[in-house]
Amino acid sequence: MHDDPTAAGRAFQVDLRGVVDLLARHLYSGPRVYVRELLQNGVDAITARRAVDPDAPATVRLRPGPGGTLEVTDSGVGLTPAQAEELLATVGRSSKRDLDLGLGREEFLGQFGIGLLSAFMVADEIELVSRSAVDPQAPPVRWVGYADGRYDLTVLPVGSVDVGSTVRLRARPDMDHWLTAETVVALAQEFGSLLPVDVAVEVPLPGDEGTAWRRVSEPVLPWRATYADDEERRAALAAYCERTLGFTPLAHIDLDVPLAGLSGVAYVLPTAVPPGAGSRHRVYLKRMLLGTQVEDLLPDWAFFVRCVVDTSVLRPTASREQLYTDDALLAAQEALAAQVRTWTVATLTSPSELSRDVVTTHHLALRSLAVVDDEVLDLTAQVLPFETTDGTQTLAQVRDDHGEVLHTTRVEDFRRVAPVARAQGMTIVNAGYVYDAELLARLARRPGWRVRELQARDVAQVLEPVEPHRELEVLDQVQAAREVVRPLDCDLVVRRFAPEQVPAVLLEDRDGRHESDVRRAVSEADDLWGGVLAGFAGADTEPARRLVLNDDNPTVRRLLAAAPDAPVLAAGVRSLYVTAVLLAGEPLRVREAELMNDAMGVLLEAGLPPASRVPDETQEDA
Repeated sequence: MHDDPTAAGRAFQVDLRGVVDLLARHLYSGPRVYVRELLQNGVDAITARRAVDPDAPATVRLRPGPGGTLEVTDSGVGLTPAQAEELLATVGRSSKRDLDLGLGREEFLGQFGIGLLSAFMVADEIELVSRSAVDPQAPPVRWVGYADGRYDLTVLPVGSVDVGSTVRLRARPDMDHWLTAETVVALAQEFGSLLPVDVAVEVPLPGDEGTAWRRVSEPVLPWRATYADDEERRAALAAYCERTLGFTPLAHIDLDVPLAGLSGVAYVLPTAVPPGAGSRHRVYLKRMLLGTQVEDLLPDWAFFVRCVVDTSVLRPTASREQLYTDDALLAAQEALAAQVRTWTVATLTSPSELSRDVVTTHHLALRSLAVVDDEVLDLTAQVLPFETTDGTQTLAQVRDDHGEVLHTTRVEDFRRVAPVARAQGMTIVNAGYVYDAELLARLARRPGWRVRELQARDVAQVLEPVEPHRELEVLDQVQAAREVVRPLDCDLVVRRFAPEQVPAVLLEDRDGRHESDVRRAVSEADDLWGGVLAGFAGADTEPARRLVLNDDNPTVRRLLAAAPDAPVLAAGVRSLYVTAVLLAGEPLRVREAELMNDAMGVLLEAGLPPASRVPDETQEDA
């Protein structure tokens, strides 16, 4: 199969410009990462030099120049001519460097070849001048790479340059803004602010006063620094949060997972955020910024905090902007979640201003945690506010006052019955918001709790029946009114209840909704599926809803005084039905909107004089 000598031993011809475009579009998030990659190369070189000379200087200097140029110099280990030929002749090859320097992969942030290649996203030409610190007799070397794949390698005179490496870039015409002093300072601060080496950028002074070096790195991690007392530390960490995350936190939570080489701080957000928004964090890898939007560091319920962490063990993805999911990351996630949970429980159990602020601001996050944690569930039942017909209360207060917790699982159901239930002294919890229904379902299984969903009969039984003689008096009108709402899958009854200002209330429960949905599905399905679904429908064909007219309301009494066949009776009943729907906060469907329009027309016709009796405005003016 390989007998043909012309078919063997050929190498791929790589279009370097195409590779750069591939990196920019699919590996890296954009040209801005070129500064990170150059900083990584510098820090790697310094790490390698300090392995053989612990007292070696540790500096990286970035010098933006006129015309879109940038010079990056490090005091690292440097390269010999042989190392330069080996490492730079093949783009992306860096394993040889590890062997040459005697260090494992864990000691380095990136890969030298790929890191240098990223500079082609902003420049067509890269120059590297390097002198080895390990071999003093080795001459310096100058390497120049071009975006078309060519390179030149030149040996320089011994002693002509200092130990270390200098990378020089000249921006492409459309990329010079990436190499300006302002941009380089911003990118160096973002990526290298926590690096353990001295990183500085040369910036111009105002007027013609020359330039100055602006240090952008901090020698010590903010959460590992020494402070005079806890208050000074709290203030310093809050100030760091303001600088890096852009908000003043309610509190901070110390994080420490030694097995993952991870430490940092979780900051409690000062304002509420919606659930499902996701929790994105600022993560450093060996003190180099990995990303500001790193996901999956904490579980979904911890969306009320934002973390800043540094790790030396967890692995990055190929783009070095997210964490690679492996057993180490999963173990770290579990440990971090436990630490945030421990702080949350401790805060909830302490009657402090911070506890009240956390409950008020992040009750949704606490509800989310309570759904999966029984201990937190018991705590939240004592402290979390719930909307009830008797004002804002905790679930523990409702249980202690009434022995059980009655609740609705939809906001519409709560609004529908709230006025009547309040007047009758019934306390009902609105569990129609996110997490509430699930939370109450879990609470129902906890010892010492009686929790159940409100049924229509719970309200109906506290409504006072009308007197027998009154029931006979309006019997025909009620029967006629029932026929009006029956096509709407609704029944109608007359009761007396407070407040008398409420003319009608629409009752509905889950079982009724279920039966109604099944009947609707049966009627709309074909014969085969209709027969299958009919098996799920009960024999009871009672309507899903019940419109209860309030006989204490003057408008209802006047309406029931109309003749059974009077158009105004039917129109009034339709109007009361639609009004009850609106009071429940439900949107009007097309059919209900048509009912309102028809009812309005009939009522206007009954209340206004005929068109022929309307005075002529022109005659009246005359």
